[in-house]
Amino acid sequence: MARLSLLAALLLTCAAAPSTEQQIRDLEKTANDAYAANDLPTYFSVYAPDLRALYPEGPTNLSDYIKSWTATIKSGARIESFSYKDMVVQVSPAGDAAVASYLATAKQRNPDKTDTTENFNETDVWFKRGGNWKIVEIHYSEIPAKP
Repeated sequence: MARLSLLAALLLTCAAAPSTEQQIRDLEKTANDAYAANDLPTYFSVYAPDLRALYPEGPTNLSDYIKSWTATIKSGARIESFSYKDMVVQVSPAGDAAVASYLATAKQRNPDKTDTTENFNETDVWFKRGGNWKIVEIHYSEIPAKP
């Protein structure tokens, strides 16, 4: 009877745990919601200390990204809206790495009060280290406006 109870508890625990793909989708939502809300501490918390970021302006690391984006927000700029669609999540066979890619649209209010809307292809590479998922690589490529 004790074995049956243990087995039932184990099965319920396994059934309740979200899949790795769903975990990544949830983390992407957390990161993107924080970005849209200009919540810098939450936004930066998803990145690994050894982040490599490839942006249209060039490559950067986490320390420099925190400095530059914080300065941008402190200058009076802010994200007005952020949306994404067509997300695809691929998980490694070992379940300790994942790639999320999607199309993103960001509307930014600039310090001079003008708005800029940009469309990007975004790819985030996630590693699970010490039981925690973090983005280790991010790549944005701007989607040119159609003529």
